[in-house]
Amino acid sequence: MTESSVRILRSGDRALVAEFGNQIEPAINDRVHALEIRIRESCVPGVTELVPTFRSLLICYDPAVTEYERIKATVRQLAQNLDALQENEGRTLLIPCCYGSHFGPDLKDMEQHTGLSRDEIIAIHSGTDYRVYMLGFLPGFVYLGGLDERIAMPRLSTPRVRIPKGSVGIGGSQTGVYPLDSPGGWRLIGSTPVNFYDPEREEPVLCRAGDTIRFYPITSAEYYDIHRMSAQGTWTLEIRMK
Repeated sequence: MTESSVRILRSGDRALVAEFGNQIEPAINDRVHALEIRIRESCVPGVTELVPTFRSLLICYDPAVTEYERIKATVRQLAQNLDALQENEGRTLLIPCCYGSHFGPDLKDMEQHTGLSRDEIIAIHSGTDYRVYMLGFLPGFVYLGGLDERIAMPRLSTPRVRIPKGSVGIGGSQTGVYPLDSPGGWRLIGSTPVNFYDPEREEPVLCRAGDTIRFYPITSAEYYDIHRMSAQGTWTLEIRMK
């Protein structure tokens, strides 16, 4: 990556944004995370928080420690040759999902819209590794890339007032999990008993930007078993390292 490939913009008096393009694609997102890693490893003085997004990195800093021009120059220097940066050790989280039934009220509409059977939709959705591009909207809400275009669905014309915590949905060309009860317009295809956000945990948010998620189908009985065991602290999420 060349120095000119990054665009740096001021964001208020305590932050700047490093942009790497205008598209949602893995190569651009890789550079966002590579810069995040490089800044963390460099322990840049004054940096207080790093927030990766689809195509940019928000870099917050303490103006009592550093200033905009200084940190801008540092970020621009660190943003060079990111393609040569060794890829960080990523994680794949295996997420159980109970598809259909009252957990997935929109599966039937999806069958009509896509021309696929329920089993085909589930097989496609659970047969894909999804990149966590970024988190936002709600604490722990993951924006996942990689949805098969065969099961892409338009959002509901009238959003639901309340979507239950754990619901797995599809909105346009994305899929994701609602970490809290929330309004929303995504099509609901199932639910996971995994808690994506728990303020009582040491790490409240389950996923990190740059992780990979893979769903796997479970029955209703398995859903409630996992939910019960999770509450008792006797169930462990399977996480695979790359």
